[in-house]
Formats: sequence, C-alpha cells, structure tokens
Amino acid sequence: MNPEKAIDPTVPPSGTGCAECDATGGWWLHLRRCARCGHIGCCDDSPSKHATAHAHDTGHPVIRSFEPGEAWFWDYTTSEFYESGPALAPPEHHPVDQSTPGPADRLPDDWRQQLGG
Repeated sequence: MNPEKAIDPTVPPSGTGCAECDATGGWWLHLRRCARCGHIGCCDDSPSKHATAHAHDTGHPVIRSFEPGEAWFWDYTTSEFYESGPALAPPEHHPVDQSTPGPADRLPDDWRQQLGG
C-alpha cells in the first residue's frame, strides 16, 4: 500500500451510508470507505457494489471497512488485504445503531435471496 498517493487521513467520510444507494433508494450489506476521498460505498456482496465502482471510476485504489469493530484495508491495485493501516479522520465506522444490512426501512423482503443466501 502506498499511503502517500492512496490515503488522505485528513478527509472525513462522505456520510453514514453508501452515497449512491442513499441517492437512489438502494440498500447495502456492508460499507466501505475510500481511503483517499472518504467516499462511502457498498461492498461487493451488496447488490450494487458501489465501493468497487468508485475505485475503478476514480483510480482511488484503497478502501477501509466502514463497519464497527473492523479496521482493515484493501488495495484494489495489488489485491492485498491489510489488517490495519493509518488512522483516518473520524468517524471510523457507521453509527453502531445503524442496521446491517441497511438501511432497515429499504430492505426488500427477499434480501437474503438477492444476496444468494
């Protein structure tokens, strides 16, 4: 991981949920945070995979989990997982009382089937 180019620890997260899902009324399984610009997107197990799309569209290669209790990073360029990394501007995760998956009021009745489970 090349933190000088891939990570800006001063940038706060863009919000508490996936920016694109919030804009379109979608839902997510887990959230990821761009370590460069703070964009919050949904994970690859979510229906829309917005975090990966953001990385590909912007060239921002490193994400961090935005889930409570998780501090790992992923580098799309190298496909490397890092158990930890530099501290990022707070908050480090979505609100603890926010549902996972979420948001709860947008989950379809068949959300488990939509995720293949």
